[in-house]
Amino acid sequence: MRLAFVRYGAAVLLGLAGPVSLAAPRASLGMVCEPASLDAEQSPRAFSEEVRGALDAVVRAELSQGPVAGLSVGVTRGAERWVCAYGLRDVGRKLPATPRTTYRMASVTKSFTAVAVLQLVEQGKLNLDADISTLVPTYPAKQWPVTVRDLLGHVSGVPTYDGVASTRNVKAVSTEAAIAAFAGKPLAFEPRTRYLYTTWGYNLLGAAVETASGQSYRDYLREHIFKPAGMPNADLDITATRDEHQAKGYRIQGAALKPSRFLDVSSRFAGGGTRATVGDMLGFGRAVLSHTLVSRETMGRMQTSMSTLDGRLTDYGMGFATYPLRGHYVVAHAGGQPETTTLLMMLPAEDTVIALASNVEGEARRMRRLSIRLLEQVLEEGNTRRDVYVADPVDAVVHEGLSRVASYGLSYHQWATRGPGVLPEETDLPGAFAQVSAMLNRKEIGRDTRAALERVRSGHDPRLRALFIRVGAHMARTLEKVHGGARLKDYTVEGPLAFFEDYLAACDAKQVPEAERISESLRADVLRLAASWKRAQLPELQRLRLDEEKNPEARWAALRKSVTASPGFHPDYSDELLRIAEGFAWRKQPAARRRWLERAVELQPRGLDARWALAEALLAANPEEAVLPHLREAVATPQGTLALAPRNFLKRLINAESTAVAAGLLRAGVALHPDAPELWDALAKREQSLGRKAAATAALREAKRAREAPRPEAAPVPSVPEVPGASGPVPDDHGLVPAGK
Repeated sequence: MRLAFVRYGAAVLLGLAGPVSLAAPRASLGMVCEPASLDAEQSPRAFSEEVRGALDAVVRAELSQGPVAGLSVGVTRGAERWVCAYGLRDVGRKLPATPRTTYRMASVTKSFTAVAVLQLVEQGKLNLDADISTLVPTYPAKQWPVTVRDLLGHVSGVPTYDGVASTRNVKAVSTEAAIAAFAGKPLAFEPRTRYLYTTWGYNLLGAAVETASGQSYRDYLREHIFKPAGMPNADLDITATRDEHQAKGYRIQGAALKPSRFLDVSSRFAGGGTRATVGDMLGFGRAVLSHTLVSRETMGRMQTSMSTLDGRLTDYGMGFATYPLRGHYVVAHAGGQPETTTLLMMLPAEDTVIALASNVEGEARRMRRLSIRLLEQVLEEGNTRRDVYVADPVDAVVHEGLSRVASYGLSYHQWATRGPGVLPEETDLPGAFAQVSAMLNRKEIGRDTRAALERVRSGHDPRLRALFIRVGAHMARTLEKVHGGARLKDYTVEGPLAFFEDYLAACDAKQVPEAERISESLRADVLRLAASWKRAQLPELQRLRLDEEKNPEARWAALRKSVTASPGFHPDYSDELLRIAEGFAWRKQPAARRRWLERAVELQPRGLDARWALAEALLAANPEEAVLPHLREAVATPQGTLALAPRNFLKRLINAESTAVAAGLLRAGVALHPDAPELWDALAKREQSLGRKAAATAALREAKRAREAPRPEAAPVPSVPEVPGASGPVPDDHGLVPAGK
């Protein structure tokens, strides 16, 4: 396809060879787009000029706030399509990224592999319940049988990378050698008792594809996936397939972009070994939505979350992460490894695909944020959907429950009526409504807010008979009968309180049976919270993000007005304010940065993220004694109690600005959790790396004390859902994990 230079030509973003200073002045951001027809008779055709302008503005706003080399973006909705590339595919040679630029797909490859497996299942050449050791002769039988189905959903117990050596392969390997790297390792747990994301498990599936089809993995994908899906530039990422269009990869180190470390991805061939353009990703997404590659019934099963034996949904189906997002049913996968970060998001009920690929690794948070902003432009009329700040702990649990009922209900109803999904069987609806009312009863929540929050976060699980899904979907079906399908789309913008308010009105207008209504006390809470929410809404803030504004200071008065109108229940502006603060380098502009962080805490005094970020900034300036009060305030909420539990506390340290800052946070952490040996161990390592041998020895002594002390039985603390693709010690990314359902 002929490429056209659009708007700003091919101006460079970062035009220096070798390490690139992120503080260097930037030229205009180059953009190259696919030409698309404006003729309604042709397919694909362009979005309207207004939508294209909004999409471009969102991308530019995101890229203005951080380092980037190249980024390609694609969006389709029905027959409409928009594909543009920004920045440089090769910084040293100043070569622009274009729609023809290919990127490593990383873990998005797993979705290709899963479809290949299900094709062979449909043909009778593979059995989902076959033990993988019978299909891959070089993989010996384990202490428990491991099925193809288990592997597809990451519930097999096959371990994941267990050290740096297992992630840094630099030589081309065969299928047999890739399997041999882990074939001798025992299973990490009995299959289906836990979820553990594993690229090694998908290598086994790739080997099974070769056994069942009689073709190499590469040949099978090219013939049965890439060709029918319209992916002309997709292939395995091997030296022989790279050409001048392949993006050169970069990593961020300190204040510079440096070339990525070399990694030969043949070692993870079926779990992360392909490359493609963003246009290819859109082609695959459209093939998934149109059931071109497998039947509608099969695709419905692939998009259905698996569950563990104890009845917990994993939010991952067969090759796809799958979960509700603000009333949208999302089917997606993220990828990350040296040279790349990718994201493919599909919304079956809305016939929409969003594809993102960058040649800078570790950009998962940016990809998720950008994907949601693009979704807002295409499906939510450009409105900015914010989370809710709730000061009262009981209200916080009530509102989270209402949000989950609305989001699961809307998304599953839409997925089942406009996509390939199937709803849980609707049984004992009166009992389900009564159970929701009891779960969200203020008096019961007040007895133990943390335990109540854990129950609410399990309300969609099979062990509770998919309670929130059944009740929410019934409410959505009722509202669709009363107001029509178009009204359901409005709730993704207006939020869960509007969904519940309308249902209450429909109950009265249509004389819905009492058994299908929520309790009077919960009804009163809905109306009270809805009134508070409406007071806090300001039209001037509804279609913008503060961190995308050239002069956010001009919006400060409006923010304070919004919060003053409803101090304890209002839009949560933390994310935007923290992003504004991030724009000020902490070493060079600490005062400006700290001012915006303090503003975030001022508006959301019990906000976990705001308090944590301010604590980090204080540690960077060394007033360590000021940190602990902020974290104590954050942990005073039920959400904070879970989010700052020891295991989750450690996860937050991954992105600490320095070892000294991480050590300071850990000192606060052991004050919050003095009997958590894992925190003392982590502190000892940090103190040792800072040359504080006496402090490290003392921390190890405390870790030993904590391990030996008798500890009361306690329910396991659930992990806080991570931002998809959050960078960690292993350079290969997860499937898209839900965050902020």
